[in-house]
Amino acid sequence: MRTNFKAALLAAALLMASGSALAETNFWQWLVNFSRQKEVKPVDNKAYLEECGSCHFAYQPGLLPGKSWAKLLDEKALADHFGEDATLDKDVLKSIHDYAMENAAEKSWYKRSRKIALATEDDAPLRITEVRYIKRKHHDIPEKMVKGNKDVKSQAYCNACHTKAEEGIFDEDTVDIPNFPNRGHD
Repeated sequence: MRTNFKAALLAAALLMASGSALAETNFWQWLVNFSRQKEVKPVDNKAYLEECGSCHFAYQPGLLPGKSWAKLLDEKALADHFGEDATLDKDVLKSIHDYAMENAAEKSWYKRSRKIALATEDDAPLRITEVRYIKRKHHDIPEKMVKGNKDVKSQAYCNACHTKAEEGIFDEDTVDIPNFPNRGHD
């Protein structure tokens, strides 16, 4: 019993001494928040929701690393954002850029974001569907269920199948692939 206590104390000391724990402004809140172990942090920034969400699903910043967000939210990149002009006012862009960088995968304590951070240590994908972890999670879904599905079209439309995507929940038990009943719940 005494050994377990010492091990717990040592683990706590190491965790507190780590840079990432010290960088977390709400570390104690995180420590007692047991939902930290799942999913990704939902979007809670009004400008981000309005600007990004007006054209597509407002992807949670925890789905990509900061180096990806830096590339995506560059003024020149936004002028040709996947074939669209997504230019933003400088103040709005700064607000969105700062929000994405502060909540990027490697800065998150959410479990799925941590996995994405590990999968992108050496990469800076511009699309969430290019993240190795995301590819692996979707590898067994037949193309006809996505590209051949008029209600899905592409894996980029997370919320087409992930019924709680806006809440940052991407668990298998919340998947419902349109036109393929019960497929998401096997």
